[in-house]
Amino acid sequence: MFTYVITRPNGWANVDELKVAGARSATIGNEEMPDKVRWIRSYVTSHEGGRIGTVCIYQATDPEAIREHARRVGMPADAITPIVDTVIVRPDPTNG
Repeated sequence: MFTYVITRPNGWANVDELKVAGARSATIGNEEMPDKVRWIRSYVTSHEGGRIGTVCIYQATDPEAIREHARRVGMPADAITPIVDTVIVRPDPTNG
């Protein structure tokens, strides 16, 4: 599998919508496509008008598997970018 960044700006009206999509995403990925897609993590982003989006890290066999996963979930996959390397300067921060 290869690692990708998927951006989904303005994908949801609120956190409740995102939670429903996230649960469906996990179910489809874990139960229907485990050999093609793995959700690693997501960062939730704030956008104009109070909408929220995500920047997600996934592993997948190819970009088409990510598109198929997004289609099944009913969520956008606006941009899919391959990750070629990881540089860790600090661990992921926590808010608070």
